[in-house]
Amino acid sequence: MSGWATFGLWFRIRERDTSFEEHSCGFLTRIRKFNPKDVFTWQLAKTLAMGQCLAALICGTAVSSQYLASDFQVNTPMLQSLLNYMLLCVTYTTMLLCRKGDGNILQILRRRWWKYLLLGLVDVEANYTVVKAYQYTTLTSVQLLDCFVIPVLMVLSWWFLKTRYRVVHYVSVCVCLLGVGAMVGADLLAGRDQGSTSNILLGDGLVMLSATLYAVSNVSQEYTVKNLSRVEFLGMVGLFGTIISAVQMVILERSEVSNIKWSWQVGLLFAAFALCMFALYSGMPVVMKLSSATSVNLSLLTSDLFSLFVGIFLFHYNFSGLYLVSLVVILIGFITFNVVPTPTNLTNSSSSSSLSEEGCYDNPVATDGDFARSEVTVGIPAEAKGEEDEEELHQDWWEEKERKTSASWSSQRVNDDAVEHSTKL
Repeated sequence: MSGWATFGLWFRIRERDTSFEEHSCGFLTRIRKFNPKDVFTWQLAKTLAMGQCLAALICGTAVSSQYLASDFQVNTPMLQSLLNYMLLCVTYTTMLLCRKGDGNILQILRRRWWKYLLLGLVDVEANYTVVKAYQYTTLTSVQLLDCFVIPVLMVLSWWFLKTRYRVVHYVSVCVCLLGVGAMVGADLLAGRDQGSTSNILLGDGLVMLSATLYAVSNVSQEYTVKNLSRVEFLGMVGLFGTIISAVQMVILERSEVSNIKWSWQVGLLFAAFALCMFALYSGMPVVMKLSSATSVNLSLLTSDLFSLFVGIFLFHYNFSGLYLVSLVVILIGFITFNVVPTPTNLTNSSSSSSLSEEGCYDNPVATDGDFARSEVTVGIPAEAKGEEDEEELHQDWWEEKERKTSASWSSQRVNDDAVEHSTKL
């Protein structure tokens, strides 16, 4: 090899080492500048707290339903759902009636009535099938298979909402599912594998069907809340849910409802269930607007744990330390999922709203305030964001330079070979 070729090779190796040192120094600088306050923001804390409030409301519905079934032999899931949909209808459908212009209920029904009819049917049947599954399979199977809603949600969000997840999001979901596994293991150790085993295959199928229907309902809810309005979604679901659940109750639960022995305790439990469900339906769109459907369902995984903690005092369940481990693991997975933003592209096709969000984010560190505004605030400071962009540009520059260096080296190698060949000749 000629002297100039040797010098050129040495120079390129030295230049690469210098660039690598600069890149490493930049990475170490970012590590030294890392501040936990930049990640664990008030927005994340608010989303976490609101998600756990929703989980507590689900715990309230579970406890009131268990009291109705165990102490008063009342098993009427459709009647209980009907009360919730009636409250939604009275509250939010009335608000739509008072609106004027494109937001009026008549305009909404004229344009999208069949969509909300299907959405109401999906929501009603999702609630009904999961309750029906307890008649055929065990509590352990319901708890495990009910987590099927999360992967279905992620697939539907990727397909319809154009959500793009990163590796950390998949890892966070796996961590949450490990927490659910610890909870199920604690149930088995405590002897809480309750439920029926009359037809496990049918019961498991109903649970998976319910999870799929919940995923469809939640994705539709996220799209409607972020593109149209929370009141419209709740008003339409309340209207069609009331009609569908009333018809289904008359067909399926006519005899059970007529056999109820009414008392003030029974009435109070029905009222507690209806109010908890109403608060859950009213609050979920708020949390979903701050985060996403997947994030909300991850936070709801702790609802079974809350029910267990309450059952320790009310129903004398056996306590296991794995319950606390499960709670901590689920919360760690939830926080990790929400720390990193997930880019989405929600486009409103409705003529009633001209909103079109490009590159918005659907987690608590990425959106702030009203979705109708074109503001996207990321829970990472501007300096960190600038450094991240700088790192990406530096990486692109490095790849381009490496490509050019490789091409130049190949060209130089060909020239050297030609010179060497001519010298030999």
